[in-house]
Amino acid sequence: MTILSIVGARPNFIKVAPLHRAFQQRSGVTSRIVHTGQHYDTRMSEVFFRQLNLPQPDYYLDVVGGSPTRQTADIMTKFEDVLLAEKPDWVVVVGDVTSTLACALVAVRQGVRVAHVEAGLRSGDRRMPEEINRILTDSLSDKLFVTEQAGLDNLLREGVPADRIHFVGNVMIDALLQCRAQARSLNTVDTLGLTPRQYVLMTMHRPSNVDRPEGLETIIRLVADTARHQMVLLPLHPRTTANLNRFGLMDNLAAIPNVRLLEPQGYLEFLNLMEHATAVVTDSGGVQEETTYLNVPCLTFRDSTERPATVTLGTNTLLADLNPDAVQAALTDVFTGNAKQGNVPPLWDGYAANRIAALLQNS
Repeated sequence: MTILSIVGARPNFIKVAPLHRAFQQRSGVTSRIVHTGQHYDTRMSEVFFRQLNLPQPDYYLDVVGGSPTRQTADIMTKFEDVLLAEKPDWVVVVGDVTSTLACALVAVRQGVRVAHVEAGLRSGDRRMPEEINRILTDSLSDKLFVTEQAGLDNLLREGVPADRIHFVGNVMIDALLQCRAQARSLNTVDTLGLTPRQYVLMTMHRPSNVDRPEGLETIIRLVADTARHQMVLLPLHPRTTANLNRFGLMDNLAAIPNVRLLEPQGYLEFLNLMEHATAVVTDSGGVQEETTYLNVPCLTFRDSTERPATVTLGTNTLLADLNPDAVQAALTDVFTGNAKQGNVPPLWDGYAANRIAALLQNS
């Protein structure tokens, strides 16, 4: 059996790493990795391959930049050649990025079975391109691997046959558990001269938050308000950096006392910083899951989430918009010892990739 796993953006690398290892450990299975090149920045791509112990990809598609439409077309054209050469038994796509949908479409057209890891997640917000990618990829997939009960419920409600859906757990947590000791030994917190539980870790990168000067100005106020209480650690995503410079706001942010601006962090560095933070303030998807497992309070700038278990069971709190007052109210609860307490969702136990590998091999 030959399995092609698709990676394109940072979250994909984290999820495919435990999958690739689980596939390799099974007799008779050949696992190959196809990197579309959707994230081509070294900090956003190559460093993750190194830290996650992923081999160099078997195929690198080197797709064009530009709009999601242009990227989708380029990925489809180049991935078709890979499928014709490899003739795999399965194409495994993860998450909800452009590469996920593009490669699923090509595989279906070529009669190759598709497995979607993190299937069934729904935010209910079709303005998000990720939501469209999730819905369409699920409609194309032969096997749908879900991370939480809501994913199972969503797919059944949408009419997906029950025998195609498998509740397997969360491969993001597999990666966290496999890399946690290495992240601790790296000890980025100590390297940066930080004190555990004495800083707030913040990440901002979603276009709706950072593509407008008004959004960035609100983020700067939010950072300044938080830094009056604890140090703010802010790794800057390339998109955020570009827009801060574009709108002439970088100096405003850099001038705030008690704030540390960092380059994009590797997976191990960020994991270590996240584990020892007082709280994480973010607009990311995967961070909601990682903080839930680590039992670190998380404030997410979204009015909905495709990962509701992080709210109903975990440590995640949704904030409908970039409202500095709401953030400070939530952080006050954290600073005064009244942070939301959470539990680890079912099957977030480090064995999701093994379950997926067994199901694919026996199909």
